[in-house]
Amino acid sequence: MQTKETANAAYQTQLNDWIVQEKAAIELIGTIGKLWFEKSIELILFRNQLVDRSVSEMMNLHLYAKNIVKKTISVNDTLAIATAINNADVCPSRIDIGKLAFEYQQEIANFKSVDEFIANKLKDLIGAKTTITPKDVILYGFGRIGRLAARELISQAGKGEQLRLRAIVTRGSSDDDIIKRADLLRTDSVHGVFPGTVIEDLVNKALIINGHTVHMIDAKNPEDVDYTAYGIDNALVIDNTGVFRDDVELSRHLKAKGVSKVLLTAPAKGNVPNVVHGINHETVDVKNGQIFSAASCTTNAIMPILYVIDKELGIQKGHIETVHSYTNDQNLLDNYHKKYRRGRSAALNMVITETGAESALKKVLPHLAGKFTANSVRVPTPNVSLAILNLNINKEVTRDEVNEIIRKYALNGALVEQIQYAFSNELVSSDVIGNPCPSVFDSNATIISPDKKSIVLYVWYDNEYGYTRQVIRFSKHIAEVRRATYY
Repeated sequence: MQTKETANAAYQTQLNDWIVQEKAAIELIGTIGKLWFEKSIELILFRNQLVDRSVSEMMNLHLYAKNIVKKTISVNDTLAIATAINNADVCPSRIDIGKLAFEYQQEIANFKSVDEFIANKLKDLIGAKTTITPKDVILYGFGRIGRLAARELISQAGKGEQLRLRAIVTRGSSDDDIIKRADLLRTDSVHGVFPGTVIEDLVNKALIINGHTVHMIDAKNPEDVDYTAYGIDNALVIDNTGVFRDDVELSRHLKAKGVSKVLLTAPAKGNVPNVVHGINHETVDVKNGQIFSAASCTTNAIMPILYVIDKELGIQKGHIETVHSYTNDQNLLDNYHKKYRRGRSAALNMVITETGAESALKKVLPHLAGKFTANSVRVPTPNVSLAILNLNINKEVTRDEVNEIIRKYALNGALVEQIQYAFSNELVSSDVIGNPCPSVFDSNATIISPDKKSIVLYVWYDNEYGYTRQVIRFSKHIAEVRRATYY
């Protein structure tokens, strides 16, 4: 047993070590901000945003890094990497300093210094000349997804070199309308307070959000607006209304002056391509195409996992069951609804309903068409949903093998922004609120059948924020404003 003196000394030593790390975190935050606002270099830590983080948040993110790569990544480690990046002539880019810090630990014997390591790893980004033409963005509709998209567009704006939120179109733009919509942007019952400033400019019918003037435009029909009158041209319209779903209806946006492309934040009908960024975004013609769909939140959640499992193990058939939070199309109290069961109180019932996941799969991963059934249960929670994937596969596999496959794809490759590997034994739906990944894989919930050829996978998703982040990723791809990356 420790003596009193030994225990006190150990306590003080541990506290002092923590304070040293906190001081390093403060310096790291400063370096991150300098890179972001002066050089348009965005640093992330295993997909997690680092801009506008507090010291405590920064420390927690480094703890997550330790758990995901099974090796300690200290704040001092990432600070050294960030400083070296700042010293180098790196072009505007998005860089995972967690991945770099881990690689440096593995390869430190091969380099004389961290600067030499960065010069080697980022050689394609150092001295590179990139030309990005900023894209004006119009939010058509300002509901749940629209307001989150506004938050995210502003938070990612930086120097305004990628996507620029220029206008929001709603029905009604009276002073009272603008004030109410500003309040809804500032505060949200699920996602909390917007960490920025929102100022109503009632004279000019606009909101000034973190210094960005965003025009509030009243319109009944998409084709009625002349956006060029607001200085907006060649813009991307992100339609959040869900009213216009096929190529004929969505093309009405293109008749408005100042619009060049349209993105629907819902599953599309007709000839409009349904796209899950990270899976099939490179198959669409962004130069010549004009109308696109970001599919649904559920489709964005399940497709990365299905893609990985099919590629590594082969899928024979399966069933998808989603446990989905209630949405605005349901009734708070029992009332008429055009669809069966959805008319019953969303706040009081679990409601069986259909899902478009199986039909969307045909467009995103067409080789899996006809192999799946799907259904959904709406539950009395306001946000975060769960997809349960019951899959018959071609190979015998253990639980650890399945989990390790997903973990590797979450750490490396083209799906690191789409899949988060979760390892907590206590994970519940509220823990996923605000998660930037559309697929949060619950590794502790994985089930393997006795014959080892049937598996059950549990995938959480923030059906509002996680999906919105996918919409923004795809928007950058459509607008051709994606920066160079190192993930």
